Amino acid sequence: MTRINFITPDGASHAIDAPDGQSLMQTARAAGLPGIVAECNGNASCATCHVYLDEAVAATLPPPKDQEEDLLGFTASERRAGSRLSCQVCVAPALEGIRVEMPPSQV
Repeated sequence: MTRINFITPDGASHAIDAPDGQSLMQTARAAGLPGIVAECNGNASCATCHVYLDEAVAATLPPPKDQEEDLLGFTASERRAGSRLSCQVCVAPALEGIRVEMPPSQV
């Protein structure tokens, strides 16, 4: 299990112990956190699971594939340097303590 710190759109912090191998999107939804719509249910065909990761941490992850990169151009909230689709980021021990901020709007 890896501890992930989700920040919901209202600014509340939620520390969640997530199973390794699960996506950030699956983790947030399983915990019942608001802020992740995930209209495509994790199939990387929408941008409604957009999150902001710390730039330094995001730089250590595999870069977004072309499909994710394209979808990040259509997010409802502004795109930032650490923007990712949470369905495309898998929980792993290297993410221990990561801060995952949900944007104010997904749609």
